[in-house]
Amino acid sequence: MELAHSLLLNEEALAQITEAKRPVFIFEWLRFLDKVLVTANRVDVKEKQKKLVEQLTGLISSAPGPPTRKLLAKNLATLYSIGDTFTVFQTLDKCNEIIKSKDDTPAYLPTKLAAVACVGAFYDKMGRMLGSSFPDTINNMLKALKSAESQGRGEILLSLQKVLCGLGGAAASCHRDIYKNARSLLTDRSMAVRCAVAKCLLELQNEAVFMWTTELENVATLCYKALEGSNYGVRVEVAKLLGTVMATALLPKHASVMRQNVKRATLEEVLELMATGFLRGGSGFLKSGGEMLKGGGSVSREVRVGITQAYVVFVTTLGGQWLERNFATFLSHVLDLVSHPRATQTHVEAVYSRRCVSFMLRATLGGLLGEKAQIAAGKEICQAISKQMRAVEAVVNDISGENKAGAADVSASQHVMVCALKELGSLVQSLSATASPLIQEPSIGLLETVTSVLLHPSMAARLAAAWCLRCVAVALPYQLTPLLDRCAERINSLKSSPEAVSGYSFAMAALLGGVHQCPLGIPHSKGKLVVSIAEDLLRTAAQNSRLSLQRTQAGWLLLGALMTLGPSLVRYHLPKMLLLWRNVFPRSQKELEAEKARGDAFTWQVTLEGRAGALCAMRSFVAHCPELLTEDVIRRLMTPIECAMTMMSHVPAIIKVHGAHLKASAAMVRLRLYDILALLPPKTYEGSFNALLRELVAEFTLTDNSANTTTSLLRSLCHYDDSVLMGSWLQETDHKCIEDQLQPNSASGSGALEHDPSSIYLRVPVGEAIPGPLPLGVSVIDASVALFGVVFPHVSFKHRLQMLDHFAECIKQAKGIRQQAVQLNIFTAVLSALKGLAENKSTLGPEEVRKSALALVMGALDNPNPILRCAAGEALGRMAQVVGEATFIARMAQTSFDKLKSARDVVSRTGHSLALGCLHRYVGGIGSGQHLKTSVSILLALAQDGSSHEVQTWALHSLALIVDSSGPMYRGYVEPTLSLVLTLLLTVPPSHIEVHQCLGRCLGALITTVGPELQGNGATISTIRSSCLVGCAIMQDHSDSLVQAAAISCLQQLHMFAPRHVNLSSLVPCLCVHLCSPHLLLRRAAVACLRQLAQREAAEVCEYAMSLAKRGGDNNTIHLNITETGLEGVLFGMLDRETDRKLCSDIHDTLGHMLSSLAVEKLSHWLKLCKDVLAATTDVGAPVVVEIEKDEEDSEKKDEMDDDSMFTGLGEDDKSKPSVAPRWVTRVFAADCLCRIILLCENDKAHFDLAAARSAQAKNPKGDQLVLHLSDLIRMAFMAATDHSNQLRMAGLQALEDIIKKFASVPEPEFPGHVILEQYQANVGAALRPAFSPDTPSDITAKACQVCSTWIGSGVVSDLNDLRRVHNLLVSSLDKVQAGKGSSSQLYSESATTMEKLAVLKAWAEVYVVAMNIKKDAESKPAKPVQSGEDDDDEDDMGADVLPPDSLITLVQPELPSLSRLWLAMLRDYALLTLPAEFSSQLPPDGGAFYTPETIDTARLHYRSSWAPVLHAVALWLSSTEFGAAEEKEDVPSALSKAPAISQVASSTTKSFEESVKDRMHLMLGVSIEFLCFPRPEEPIHNVMSCLHALFTLLASPCAKIHIAEDQLLAVELLNVLHRLLLTRDPPAVQLQVTAVVQETIRAAQDHLQRQKAGKGKEEEGEKDSQPSLGEGADTGELVPGKSLVFAAMELLVFILVRHLPQLNARVKESPSHVPLRPQRLPEESARLVANTVSILAELPSLCSPAGSMTILPTVLFLITGVLRETALKTADNSVPVTVTAALQGIKTIITSPLARVEGMQTQWSGLVRSGLASVLENSQPEASRPDMDEVSMLTAITLFLLSASNELVGVIVLQKGCMDRFRNALNSSDPWVQARCYQLLLSVFQHSSRALSTPYIHALAPLMVEKLKAVERSRPGTAAELQAVQEGIRVLENLVGMGEDQNRVQLLALLVPTLISYLLDENAISSAPQVSRALHEFALQNLMRIGPLYPAAFKTVIGAAPELKIRLESAILANQASSRAKAAARLAQPQVQAAPTIKLKTNFF
Repeated sequence: MELAHSLLLNEEALAQITEAKRPVFIFEWLRFLDKVLVTANRVDVKEKQKKLVEQLTGLISSAPGPPTRKLLAKNLATLYSIGDTFTVFQTLDKCNEIIKSKDDTPAYLPTKLAAVACVGAFYDKMGRMLGSSFPDTINNMLKALKSAESQGRGEILLSLQKVLCGLGGAAASCHRDIYKNARSLLTDRSMAVRCAVAKCLLELQNEAVFMWTTELENVATLCYKALEGSNYGVRVEVAKLLGTVMATALLPKHASVMRQNVKRATLEEVLELMATGFLRGGSGFLKSGGEMLKGGGSVSREVRVGITQAYVVFVTTLGGQWLERNFATFLSHVLDLVSHPRATQTHVEAVYSRRCVSFMLRATLGGLLGEKAQIAAGKEICQAISKQMRAVEAVVNDISGENKAGAADVSASQHVMVCALKELGSLVQSLSATASPLIQEPSIGLLETVTSVLLHPSMAARLAAAWCLRCVAVALPYQLTPLLDRCAERINSLKSSPEAVSGYSFAMAALLGGVHQCPLGIPHSKGKLVVSIAEDLLRTAAQNSRLSLQRTQAGWLLLGALMTLGPSLVRYHLPKMLLLWRNVFPRSQKELEAEKARGDAFTWQVTLEGRAGALCAMRSFVAHCPELLTEDVIRRLMTPIECAMTMMSHVPAIIKVHGAHLKASAAMVRLRLYDILALLPPKTYEGSFNALLRELVAEFTLTDNSANTTTSLLRSLCHYDDSVLMGSWLQETDHKCIEDQLQPNSASGSGALEHDPSSIYLRVPVGEAIPGPLPLGVSVIDASVALFGVVFPHVSFKHRLQMLDHFAECIKQAKGIRQQAVQLNIFTAVLSALKGLAENKSTLGPEEVRKSALALVMGALDNPNPILRCAAGEALGRMAQVVGEATFIARMAQTSFDKLKSARDVVSRTGHSLALGCLHRYVGGIGSGQHLKTSVSILLALAQDGSSHEVQTWALHSLALIVDSSGPMYRGYVEPTLSLVLTLLLTVPPSHIEVHQCLGRCLGALITTVGPELQGNGATISTIRSSCLVGCAIMQDHSDSLVQAAAISCLQQLHMFAPRHVNLSSLVPCLCVHLCSPHLLLRRAAVACLRQLAQREAAEVCEYAMSLAKRGGDNNTIHLNITETGLEGVLFGMLDRETDRKLCSDIHDTLGHMLSSLAVEKLSHWLKLCKDVLAATTDVGAPVVVEIEKDEEDSEKKDEMDDDSMFTGLGEDDKSKPSVAPRWVTRVFAADCLCRIILLCENDKAHFDLAAARSAQAKNPKGDQLVLHLSDLIRMAFMAATDHSNQLRMAGLQALEDIIKKFASVPEPEFPGHVILEQYQANVGAALRPAFSPDTPSDITAKACQVCSTWIGSGVVSDLNDLRRVHNLLVSSLDKVQAGKGSSSQLYSESATTMEKLAVLKAWAEVYVVAMNIKKDAESKPAKPVQSGEDDDDEDDMGADVLPPDSLITLVQPELPSLSRLWLAMLRDYALLTLPAEFSSQLPPDGGAFYTPETIDTARLHYRSSWAPVLHAVALWLSSTEFGAAEEKEDVPSALSKAPAISQVASSTTKSFEESVKDRMHLMLGVSIEFLCFPRPEEPIHNVMSCLHALFTLLASPCAKIHIAEDQLLAVELLNVLHRLLLTRDPPAVQLQVTAVVQETIRAAQDHLQRQKAGKGKEEEGEKDSQPSLGEGADTGELVPGKSLVFAAMELLVFILVRHLPQLNARVKESPSHVPLRPQRLPEESARLVANTVSILAELPSLCSPAGSMTILPTVLFLITGVLRETALKTADNSVPVTVTAALQGIKTIITSPLARVEGMQTQWSGLVRSGLASVLENSQPEASRPDMDEVSMLTAITLFLLSASNELVGVIVLQKGCMDRFRNALNSSDPWVQARCYQLLLSVFQHSSRALSTPYIHALAPLMVEKLKAVERSRPGTAAELQAVQEGIRVLENLVGMGEDQNRVQLLALLVPTLISYLLDENAISSAPQVSRALHEFALQNLMRIGPLYPAAFKTVIGAAPELKIRLESAILANQASSRAKAAARLAQPQVQAAPTIKLKTNFF
């Protein structure tokens, strides 16, 4: 293939390859040429032009295939337009010669077609440059057109289109010829030709004025004829032509009109013309009047559907602004269409016409108008409805009967009503909350208008009105409850009107059905209301025969609707329901028999309707309340159901007696029965199988049914992939809802509410706008087929055989059309049964059953009906799956092989080839492997059968199935299959779209099979890959959108497996163009592909899309709206237009991927995108000035709208700007994007630091920081939060909260001490205020409370007065909470109220927690004595003056009494709600403080999200008020009066304070422990933290400490739970908080033990001996796991230590794989954690008895010395790590513990102490492996042992020697800091009171010290540290002098004094000496002057002995006195400061 990539065709290479590969080679060369010519150097091209032209023109006559000729023509034209043009006429003539040629053989055809294509391309590219040659060319082509066959006709017409396009107005002289020749072909046999004519005429109408003036009517009639018998492609093209011509006739696009004074058509004329087609079709006005009078047959459906599409094209072409201005006319016109008697001749026709009109309205109104214009349109629709309704009322009230014609009007008006109401409903639902002006404006009176239709005489209109109300309620949930109340009130007051009963019950049912779409629900009491109304209706039904039917139906309908509210509500009414159901049916067999004889036709009708209604309510119950279906309930349901089954057999006899009009009611009963049985487990009605199956089989084999009704389920039971064979892909187009009418099964697409009123309350099927149940006849058959599939797997084999044989018999008996119908139904049933078997994993049965089934299926494989063949293939596959035996599968496959080898007819070849595909599909690659070779070879042969395209399609489809299912087993056949696919792609005419679609499926399957191998570079893989790419390229160029979609999905697969080989630079622009395609499937494919590309390469995708925008200028055929916003902008725009779920979700994902990879780099761009979308709020949207009063706002809106609509007509063409402002759904998505952008910026701190951002901006102006856009962020969040749309408000508040959290602490560089958010406080307040207005939904208020607490707690605003605004919002909400349960006007369910109240309490709790933290910080800072926190209020008032930050607490303080009560009540509720299900009996029957028992399940969720902050707040409150001691005394009685039904408080009046403390303590601990036991992984970490903080705060209070210490098991449980928490949660903050809680628990136990000891001490002063030891471990020292607090604490602490210092674990060291680690410095958080743990460890022995502490001490000491060893590392600044400090403190605590004094423990104790010291000595040995060990800390530990445990250590020589070694090493250390500390520590040892301990050390170490100090004279200290070491040493010597006895004093001073004097400098050297040296001099002098007076005699002796010393000393003293007195005074002060050691440990251990 690489050889094909050259400018000239490589003819040698071409000659060397095989014949088969040549077309591919040529195509590949042409592809290369196409890319290269545009970019090549013109000079090169001109050099080689001659040769190139020869090669290319040579190819024309080489019979190229369709894709090749297209590319060839394109290349020739490009070549001429780039190079010289002088040979172009020769080439043209040559082409014309070929076209003229008389050779009509098929072999010559491709050459002719290539020539035609070239001519088209020349004119398209060069147009008028070709001068006057065009008349000959055109005439030549028109001549050829007359004699050409269909392929030629199509190609010529497309070429003519290009000629016209290239020449424009210049070709005017030929326009009429082309028109005359082309128009007759609009009704051509070949659909492809019809499409081509439509395209050609569409091009022609651009210039040919006559087409839309004089010829307008003829063009219209032609189009109507072209639509007869058309397929989808033709309908789309013809509709485009018709709509465009009509639009042009109305508003001509160009100047030609101005020149020729043509008469422009008026709107009325144009619409009249279109209406003619809609109502009369192609017969039109050309035929004689006689036929018209006879009322000739109705319009063919294809014509009606086509014209419907044309209407949409017509309006779309004229644009949204035109529609806005002319909407009234358009609306009345389309509504007239549906009221015309010709459009509604039969009921089904009427439904079809309604669907068409609805489609016109939805497609234009929904897509073209912005939200503001849609509201105006809604007004128009309302007026139309009320006008109709007035007319109807006039007729209904006309008693005299003068108005005879009126009755017809009323029946016609129902269809108008249905269309108008349906559109109004859709409009309101799509506007959602933005529709509120439409509902609220009294002048429109929407609700009154719609409810008035509930009294319309026709049921269809009443149902449509009910549906419209449901839409209103779903869009505006606050309307739901009032509407329900209103309907209920009307039903009660208008009980005597049948219409009212029916209409209002429909409305109530519809509203109840809509509740599930309103998350806030309805009050629980409405359920009771509905039940009472329904009961009343059923009870009174029999009283008045005129009303009994309506009342019965209405009663059951309401009960059915009630069931949709779900189990929590139905549970309460179930007993009553069961009773009602039982009473509808006879109690016994006898009563059943008796009732047959009774009654007349009317009573039977009422009875049947009543029973159908009851069954329908049952079905609704089973479907919506599966949780309530217990064994017992099912048993009680079965009684009436079984009775209904028995009754079925009596009905035919009753119908015989009373007349056929009962048939419908009987059918309804059957439908309901089948429906409910299909939902129940078949086991429950096994006994009735026989009778039931008889009914079912009779139903779908049409036994008692003379009509040939067919089921609608067949398509859905066949496989989705077979849609290409059945044409059901039309389901995937934008025209789905009207194209459904043309499907072949009965009444397809004629769904309407009136066919089954119960559908008004059911869930709407996905993808539909409104439920459309099919007519009763079809529905019953559908239900019977579905139930047959459920029951069949449970039936005995004998019965299965009987049924299958019966099916065969039925098919044999029926003839003609009826046979087709019966066969379709039977096949659907069999498929349903096989599917059921497969799902139940059961088998088909023994041999004879299989035989019978096989015979049935095989018979249908050669049925002429393609759908039946599909079904048969599917059934065969399913049978193979169910039987699952290799022999059976082989037999089936063999039959098809034989048949395919012999058969020649199309039908059996297609059927059996599909059979092979289905076998492979259901058995999979492994099961059918042995037949693979045969299947593939046969199908490959069939696929090449050029004579029948149908055979090719089916064979290729099956091949694709086989490739898909075989997986890697197919690898061997990939090459031959691929080459066949390529060959066919290059040769099959493009008009055979299905073949190309199947080729696309095959190619996709092959790519998947080769899979990741495609990345390889081997020769075979490269060939396969390039073949795939060529195949994709051919399909991308195909004219059909489905084939293009297949190409895109193939490229998508390729990109997944071999991304480097897919060229994005050409793919992305192609995808962008498809985004504007009119075909849904193509848009879906394009977006799906973009989504995948954006996941990996978002940046490249966006760049290529932008490059397309730049190129867009030169190629104006592409209508692309890529502007500077790039692809992202286009996708945002699509979100406004698209309604398809899958497509929108893919767009969301694509934008999401682009956002996450690009938003941070291109911040401004993305923020602008979001801002533009959000700012485009319609006038209906947010009143941006929030303060305006309501009425002003409305009047302003009116003015604005009028102005706008006046001027919209002027100015530029509406194509240039996006058609509509972004809709609310898109705006919500944009607000979500905003939150995501903020989140994405989190990783880079510069985004949240203004100073850093500004400096970064200065360095790199292109860079972009989020903080610089803060005002935009706030503005966007504000716009969203104050919008009309509730979803948008939620998103806006969320964004606001995110912004506050992220930016709260960002300082404002210009105003130090202030933060950047402070300037936006007005915006925040204004955004929050509307959310607290009374009519705001609860979920928004709840969210706003959250934002309030975030704002108050963020600390942005420090001034109280500024905070008051937001604070007042919370205060007002708190009043709402205190109002209690029974608030009067409730719009939403109780759980919504729960949510709102809890949100308020949570917000207050968060604020209180922050306030208390601020207060605590403030109290810990000041040095003033803080009062003991006894009297809270008093302290507060004091504090307020002294502590400004304490101010936040003053806001909360006034509310605390009520808040604390509410909080406790809430925690009580929460505690009860978290009880497991088995304790549900303990729940209070009338609910809790904030929830009602009915809404308990939803309430749980709300409590779960808000309890944690409340728990923390209550803990703070309890500990600050000593467990509410003050509050308890006076507040209880008043609490009761206000508290919302807190029944539990009532008893507390009698309780003592202790008991209430105990209760609260249990509550708090219970809630905490319950949560910490099972924190769900999805629980946010801050809940865990809140809970731990609460525990810590709680345990800090003395009351709580007493409580937890008295109940030791409680404390143990708490520690165990915390241990579990540590195992599951990692964050250091959590672990630190856990240690804090543990510490408090241990302290509590210690205090308790102290109290016990004190108590015991008093009691037993007398008898000391017998006293049992207190503390854990008692006398034995045993600690019981599970009961011992110490053991639990040890477990937890050891876990933490080993987690952070794994080296402590002895087992790790012993393992052979252990590599000793060098100790690392712990990160700060871990260090703090370890330090806390160590301090707690050291406290533990104090909780034990002496024996107990001996049990744990070895472990504790081991761990503490281990921590010392691992963390004692040197630091640069000589600071001591916190862990070391803690370890040393711990050692001290242990060694100084009173245990040493316990008798009987001495030996153990001294052993312990000695071992402890030994460990430290061992660890402190200097090792090469640990150069950075901190010797000082180790020495300190050694010293601690020596000082604190001297008794145990005296005389232990080994230890003594070790200690001395360590000191010696330290003295000899090179580090002066170590020396200094060593001197300090030695001093403390030397001074020890026990001389036995200190003397050996003095003897051993003093000489060394003296030596060291003497040596200083030679090397004076150079640094402060060295100086200090010397000073410390001297201090030790001084102390030794002091300690010596008088007689030894002279010797000691003789060591000290000369040393000091040697430090003195002589007076000349002083001035020049360095600072440190001078300091030493002064230090020595001061000391000498102090020592002299202390020991005068000894001093004199020493000085006298050495005269040179005396001289130096005296001169120094004199020099010193010479300096001034002031200096001397200053100097005297200095040594005092130095006297204390300058380096202190953080904690003083000694």
